[in-house]
Amino acid sequence: MESSTILTADILDIIFEGRNKEYGAYDLRRTYGRRLTVSITVMLSVILLLGIGYAFAGEKKQKLTEVIIPPDVVLDKIPDRPVEPLPPPPPPKQPEVKVEMAKFTPPKIVNDEDVKEEEKPPEVEKLEDTRIATYNQEGVKETDIIAPPIEPGTTGVIEQPKKDEEDWNKVFTKVEMESEYPGGMPAWQRFLKKNLQFSQEGLDNEVQGTVVVQFIVDKDGNVSDVEALSGPQEYRAEAVRVIKKSGKWTPAIQNGRSVKSFKKQPIVFRLETEG
Repeated sequence: MESSTILTADILDIIFEGRNKEYGAYDLRRTYGRRLTVSITVMLSVILLLGIGYAFAGEKKQKLTEVIIPPDVVLDKIPDRPVEPLPPPPPPKQPEVKVEMAKFTPPKIVNDEDVKEEEKPPEVEKLEDTRIATYNQEGVKETDIIAPPIEPGTTGVIEQPKKDEEDWNKVFTKVEMESEYPGGMPAWQRFLKKNLQFSQEGLDNEVQGTVVVQFIVDKDGNVSDVEALSGPQEYRAEAVRVIKKSGKWTPAIQNGRSVKSFKKQPIVFRLETEG
């Protein structure tokens, strides 16, 4: 660029002297001022439009608020219901009527001079319309006291029925606590393990089962009338023998007493398998 044109040339022409002005940077810098003016104008226009819109929206909202008023709620008239009468008040509490009572205690045989005046029994005539009690009380005489009729040939005294006496020497079939071997089941198992023997016939035929033995245990625990009721025939005699050898048992209890009772005792014969 010549020196005579530098003073009148634009600053962009000086900067882009000898460069490619069609690349884009030259055009962007040259139009920067115009684009900035357009941007500011558009921004201010948008802000103005938004402000006007908010103003109109607020006014419209206020108008709607003023116009939309809910009407008054008118309730339907409730039909008249018949009024139920109140229940009548309870009757006044009647004052308690005291009944005349006369103190009467079982008589004691003492000397006349030892009897106090207040301890003397009332006369029989005064007790006809007076209630018997353990203390004296003044009040209304009872006129509705009716003594129960006395049947002919009786004293009029109600006696408690007599209980039938239990025969404590009989053999009981049902008791409260059955007789048992002394020491309970563990001791009975130890006794059987020590004394029970298998018959050769039962072993040869591999017979096993349970023999039920019935016997009587008396008040002292002695065993009698031993009998095998069921079970393999091969072991019944052995079961009877073991029961007879068992000695004294604990007797049965009925109403707190030791009684004579029947006892059924099962004895199991089981063969042990090898392996």
